[in-house]
Amino acid sequence: MVDETQHVVEINSATQDMFGYDKKELIGKHLDALIPKKYRANHHKHVDKFIDNSEKRQMGHGRNLHGLKKNGEIFPVEAGLNPFIFDGKRYVMSLISDITERQNQKLEIEELNKDLEEKIEQRTEELKLTINELQDLNSKLGSEILKRKEAEAKTKKALQKEIELNELKTKFLSLVSHEFKTPLSGILTSSTLAKKYTETKQQEKREKHLNTIKNKVHYLTGILNDFLSIERLESGKVTYKFEEFSLITLVNEVIYNANVTLKDGQEIIYPRHLEDISLRQDKHVLELILSNLLSNAIKYSSEDTTIHFEVETSDDHLIKLRIKDEGMGIPKEDQKHIFERYFRAENALNNQGTGIGLNIAKVHLENLNGSICFESQEGKGTIFYIEIPKVHE
Repeated sequence: MVDETQHVVEINSATQDMFGYDKKELIGKHLDALIPKKYRANHHKHVDKFIDNSEKRQMGHGRNLHGLKKNGEIFPVEAGLNPFIFDGKRYVMSLISDITERQNQKLEIEELNKDLEEKIEQRTEELKLTINELQDLNSKLGSEILKRKEAEAKTKKALQKEIELNELKTKFLSLVSHEFKTPLSGILTSSTLAKKYTETKQQEKREKHLNTIKNKVHYLTGILNDFLSIERLESGKVTYKFEEFSLITLVNEVIYNANVTLKDGQEIIYPRHLEDISLRQDKHVLELILSNLLSNAIKYSSEDTTIHFEVETSDDHLIKLRIKDEGMGIPKEDQKHIFERYFRAENALNNQGTGIGLNIAKVHLENLNGSICFESQEGKGTIFYIEIPKVHE
């Protein structure tokens, strides 16, 4: 943390380890001590402008940032800036991460991609030579030419699949890194600030930060569950556990878990006097599907909005559920892709998310002889419709 004159007022042990200083060596020193000389002049202007605006943001977006260790070593960093006022004075908390390993990994991935492209080019050239030789030898055999063309198409398809797989792995690593980094930074910030409120009258402020931590942990748990579900679905290791359970119990548990993540002023309206019928399905998977859809409704809706969770049991064989929100909606041109894995609508890119929840829900429902569809209008909200057999045959 630095004050408005850019002098260090507090550091944690991670900062000491990262920059190689003892705490007493940095407290009171100007922030320039941690910045390479060639960046200091511009850094003063950026920090002064940031303090004047006093808004939380990522530092140096689009630029490479570097730190300076005590031993003179310069290393790449990533920093998030959080302004706050304490006892009438302005301060800035900077959450700094050493991204040396990440950059090394990025370079390694680029090198692997380069090697892969070279191998593909080499294989393609070899394939071309082979095809030319075969064409010379079998020019009079039309059936053999047809077979060779089919073999060529399959080989190209396999090569293209290899490229796509590598791109998918790179995208997945980037996705995981980003989706975990943001909540963890929020947890660190809230835990640091919560420690400052030690008086009884500050309980409300403590609870605010503790609730933030709880919500971030809940979000990370959801991501991990989604990744585990993807792995099981792809490997064919999904084993459904069919059991009898109460519809009321299922609804109450799903609503209870969703209420924990509501934004200020949000409310879930759901049937409180349902007919208590017995279902025979995989209860855990249904909870996962409904929780995912409610989580999306909460996340993509603003504060002071209403989310409707409706249940229809009149059909002898099916349970019909509707989840309706007043959120941002899905752009028309994106709707045909919304159940594709890792796809995220254009207007949702600034929100946290992995783009796999709806894909998991659709696959599970189809495996359970159910279905899912939706209606949406950008700027007005979305309705998801789910049908699932009361008893899995």
